[in-house]
Amino acid sequence: MPTTVDFKNVSTAGLESSPHPDALAGLRANEARYFKNKYDHEFTVEPASEAAATIDWVHGILKDERDLVIASTPLEATAFEADGIRFAYVFYESGLAINVMYGPEKRAVGFKLSDGMDIPEELASSFKFARQKSKLAGTIRGSYFVIKHEH
Repeated sequence: MPTTVDFKNVSTAGLESSPHPDALAGLRANEARYFKNKYDHEFTVEPASEAAATIDWVHGILKDERDLVIASTPLEATAFEADGIRFAYVFYESGLAINVMYGPEKRAVGFKLSDGMDIPEELASSFKFARQKSKLAGTIRGSYFVIKHEH
């Protein structure tokens, strides 16, 4: 059953097994606030065990586009459409969050690292991470790539 992410009262529920539960919860809340403000969308997540199709779609894009396999265990995921664009998010035990934006004009995969986590080995050699500050998530480091194929 999907759970709505509350960005006013940030909770670590569902993320307790992460070594960075507070930072990952802040990152998740930051995304929820963004979608509420930009698209008036209620950001919900469900346990990875209930979101296999979303996780498989994201992992398929990573494998096909960049031959990437994420080593960390997925904890939660979500998929939805806003403003004609398909979005998917996967939140990992390591503190990594991956999002896919798949629209008619723009298609990209984004990586965000929770405050305090190391860059995952599978991403370290291929991506540079820029920093941004967030009241909810502390310092977020992010990177992305453009999707070139149909998925």
